Amino acid sequence: MTSPGAQFPAHQQLHDAVVQRWGWDIVSGALPPGTRLSADTAATQLAVSRTVVREAVRVLESMGLLAARRRVGITVQPPEAWDPYDLNIIRWRLAGPDRVTHLQHLGQLRSAIEPLAARLAATNASGDDCGALTAAVIGMSATSRTANAADYLAHDSAFHRTLLRASGNPMLAGLAEVVVEVLAGRTRHALMPATADSEAVRLHGVVASCIQAGDAPGAEAAMRAIVDESTAAVLAMDAETDEQPTRAALPSVLGPRPLPDPS
Repeated sequence: MTSPGAQFPAHQQLHDAVVQRWGWDIVSGALPPGTRLSADTAATQLAVSRTVVREAVRVLESMGLLAARRRVGITVQPPEAWDPYDLNIIRWRLAGPDRVTHLQHLGQLRSAIEPLAARLAATNASGDDCGALTAAVIGMSATSRTANAADYLAHDSAFHRTLLRASGNPMLAGLAEVVVEVLAGRTRHALMPATADSEAVRLHGVVASCIQAGDAPGAEAAMRAIVDESTAAVLAMDAETDEQPTRAALPSVLGPRPLPDPS
């Protein structure tokens, strides 16, 4: 079987691996704010070209994790400079030592946008949107006995993507992948029960029905109940799990972690 990365050029695989390594090290605190990094030293230690390192630095700069300045070099930036909506950063934070705090922040974001999206969707959703919401609920119900598996996640993700798109507000729709990353994070970090909460599945059906009926207050209330239940369940399961923050798997082509620039 072909490995997932085999379809990409080796150069791209190395570039992505450096992004993942430094990104995780920064977000997890292994490389704290103010740490200076040397591209030349990193290239030697990781056994990659300086071009690969420079490209990775540009990507991490775009996320706000690094700043590269003439006569200063590459410096790790503080959390307030990071892009909070970057999906990689969300993924790293959910795997890191401050996961509980980040889960709370993401729950607060969802409670601000998803009930509003449901209210707007009751006015703006198309027939296709209503059909997609209903199909997603049917799929969730059919796979609810394996709620911690990929099929349930796919249906749940489809529901929330459709909901935000159906709001008719492109700003809300633009946050769909952030919400989906939260859902995926629950599955990835064993924060989903093996069997879905029956009330949560029922409430998804209520949202779909209210949107189809044009019941904006009903859709908003049911969606708020979903978000509240989800956030509470995630925090409760996180308190019970013994999973420890772990570095994401990285290609074996990389050498040891690069050391900070001693200068």
